[in-house]
Amino acid sequence: MEFTENIDPIIQGYAQGYFLMADENDVLGWYSSRQRALIPLDERFRYPKSLKRVLNQNIFSVAIDRDFIGVCQGCANRETTWIAPELIDIYYQLHLAGYAHSFETWQGDELAGGILGITIGGAFIGESMFFRIPNGSKVAMVKLVGHLKARGFTLFDAQLQNDHLARFGSYLVSDQEYEKMLQEALSHPCVFL
Repeated sequence: MEFTENIDPIIQGYAQGYFLMADENDVLGWYSSRQRALIPLDERFRYPKSLKRVLNQNIFSVAIDRDFIGVCQGCANRETTWIAPELIDIYYQLHLAGYAHSFETWQGDELAGGILGITIGGAFIGESMFFRIPNGSKVAMVKLVGHLKARGFTLFDAQLQNDHLARFGSYLVSDQEYEKMLQEALSHPCVFL
């Protein structure tokens, strides 16, 4: 797919099950996976007991899109990253069009952590997450799942499995199963905000 200022082809790419990543030379490309990691939006979702104590302490507040660029930059601020500057620009264009959002945790006036994602219909496609304050991204995950459930979302795509996501009950589905779940989710007109 060609990259253009027009966001329609980008949304179409995500709606077909692809996602954008930059290689080590910051060249963007479309990728897919034979297996997709999903975060459950039902009773299979779980989190560590130690996090329950943190949640009960209410040390973080949550916000949506309060610092979208700050979350993009936080997600990209790693030794090795697939979020190139051009991709941040694309996320920002998607944000202005109402597709890309940041789900954030705050401690006072400090951005503690957040999750960057794209919403299409009833699908939330998680692009990345980060934290600056311990547990900031974990609390964001728990609160985001509650938000998605309350808004009627049916799919939380985490793209690639890792040990961190597995602690929240993430599971793998085949690309064929994912395609069916994605198309079903796209048919649900959900509103993230």
